[in-house]
Amino acid sequence: MALTRTQKEDQVKVLTDKMKNASSVIFTHYLGLTVADITTLRSHLRKEEAEMQVAKKSLIQIAAKNANAPEIEDSLIPGGVACIFSFKEPTAGAAITHKFGKDHPQIKLVGGIFDGKVLSAEDASSMATIPSKLQLIGMFMSMCNAPLTQFASAIGSPLTGFARALSEIAKKKETAAPAAAVSAAPTPEPTPEPSTAPAEPAAPTV
Repeated sequence: MALTRTQKEDQVKVLTDKMKNASSVIFTHYLGLTVADITTLRSHLRKEEAEMQVAKKSLIQIAAKNANAPEIEDSLIPGGVACIFSFKEPTAGAAITHKFGKDHPQIKLVGGIFDGKVLSAEDASSMATIPSKLQLIGMFMSMCNAPLTQFASAIGSPLTGFARALSEIAKKKETAAPAAAVSAAPTPEPTPEPSTAPAEPAAPTV
């Protein structure tokens, strides 16, 4: 069913607003997907603050012009396409759609717009495999934590061994102290026995 002029104008306005507010736009083939498939894909996209909107090629081109986006050539959006708008993470829409396409061959990324530049099909596919900001932060934290963990382990073992050594030394000192005290005590000198002088001979009696 053909759209009326008013419907086309309304759709162009919606597309224009989304292009202005989106951090990236990806164009993908979708023909052949069931209504249930499209509903599932849209649900996945909403969870990551992204949206899917089906529109005619001519309306997408007008909306891009109104949004001061790069000109979209006919060759960039061949056949029936849908726009995938990402409003937060630029790679979210591309990544989710690309992943969904692994089980649904009807999905094929054909191009897009990012950072004021037109993306080719290859660019769009590459963008879909770039880790998200959160994933990059997680990777960075893992890289930072690994050396710290190793460092803590490295210094922990010697300190533990050193503490044990001090404990053993302290125990040895405690054991040796009584013995040292005994050996260091002065030996009492022997008491001299009284000497008995020989008795003088008695004087002769006259």
